[in-house]
Formats: sequence, C-alpha cells, structure tokens
Amino acid sequence: MGKVREYIASEVEQRGSIHVTLLDPDKVDIDTFVRLGRLAEESRSSAIMVGGSLGVTESLLDEYIRELKRVVSLPVILFPGSVAGLSKHADAVWFLTVLNSSNPYYIVDAQVQASILIYRRYSNLEVLPLAYIIVGDGGTVGLVSQARVLPYDKPELILGYILLARYLEIPFVYLEAGSGARSPVPPEIVSACRSAYNGFMIVGGGIRDEDTAYSIARAGADIVVTGTLIERNPDKLSKIVRAVWSGGHDRRKTRNL
Repeated sequence: MGKVREYIASEVEQRGSIHVTLLDPDKVDIDTFVRLGRLAEESRSSAIMVGGSLGVTESLLDEYIRELKRVVSLPVILFPGSVAGLSKHADAVWFLTVLNSSNPYYIVDAQVQASILIYRRYSNLEVLPLAYIIVGDGGTVGLVSQARVLPYDKPELILGYILLARYLEIPFVYLEAGSGARSPVPPEIVSACRSAYNGFMIVGGGIRDEDTAYSIARAGADIVVTGTLIERNPDKLSKIVRAVWSGGHDRRKTRNL
C-alpha cells in the first residue's frame, strides 16, 4: 500500500468520512486554481483531485500543479479524463475504468495506453485503482465517456456494477452524478451500495449544501467530492467539510450501537 492510499485510509479511520476537493484546470486561470487549492487546505479538505473531462493537457497540468504544490501540502491526485491527464508533479493518479461505458476505449483501451505511459514516464505516481460508475444525470463526463448512465430509479443496476467492482477487488469505487448535476446520488442508493461493497466508496456530483453532504456521508460514503461548489460558492467549503465529518461520525456511532 502506497503513501497516499495509507493516508486516505488513516483519514477515513479518523473521521469516518472525509472530503476531497476537485479542481479543473480548464475552468479557471492558474492564480485562481492556486487560490482555491489553498482554500481547500485551509477548509480541512483531505486531498485535492485535479482533472477534467475536456481541455486538460499534460503541459497545462504540469504548470498548474507545480504552482499548487508550492503552497499546498495536501496530496494531489490526478483525475484524468484521458491519457493526456497525467503529470509527474502529482502524488497519485486515480487509475479509473468507466465500468458502464458503452465504448471499450473507456473501459480498457485507454487504460492500456495509460499503463505504458505510467510505467515508462510516470513511475513516481502512486496508482490508485478506481471503478468509475456514472449515475443520474451523468453530466459532461457521461457524454464524453459514452456511458450508459444508470438512472436512480434502477438501483438494482447500480448495485450490479458495485458488486462487479467488489468481485474484481477494485479498492476504490466512485459513484459519479456528474459535475453540476441536478440531483446528487440519493442516500438510499449510497446505503445499498455501501452494504454490498467492502472497499472505499467515493460519491460526487451535485452536492451543493451541508445537508446533502451530511446525508451522503451518513449513508456510507467514505469520501465525498465537490468541485463546482468551490468555484461558485467557496465560502461554503468549510461547512461542507464539517458536514461530511459529522455524517461519517454519526454513521460510525450508529454502527457501533
């Protein structure tokens, strides 16, 4: 187990649930990117994910992450939308497969290309295997990755993909509603997935307030991700982080009764 994975496990063990901030270099200039990264650390977010579905290149990532690492000590985890989303300046990479894509490229072909690149050029990156499951609205990432987006009213389908991740022993699974989604993943779906999966569960997309963050953590998310929120309502971030901690704490307390 690498340092970043050990760190995540330690943070989840301590808090019950943790918050991670997603920053998209394609959406903000470099000064804003660094300022938001500093805010994420000040707000007690546990890590920073960097990536986006469109417009992200290696040279852009290198420049942005180098500047970010000058002022932030949090782990920086790449969240690549393509094989161009790699940088030697990050600490780790979510090595993701879009399990419900209809295009084999996003399930395995891009991953083969990325494997060679990581082995030859980015061996410093810690690889964090991730099953990526796009649900609800799906947003831009659902369109780009040609996903067969799983609707909330078909929870048995979502559960099937969760079980696939379990049986393949993928240590992280990400339920993604899409950036700026109209509706976040419902707590009852998070809870059902939690009961069937024994790895780290990540939930993101459409989380705009403390009550939603709390309910998703309380239902079983180990990691709650917000991205659009810090761009539009940065003052809310510290409240969201505390709500995630509270949800994880209450879930653990109930489980131990």
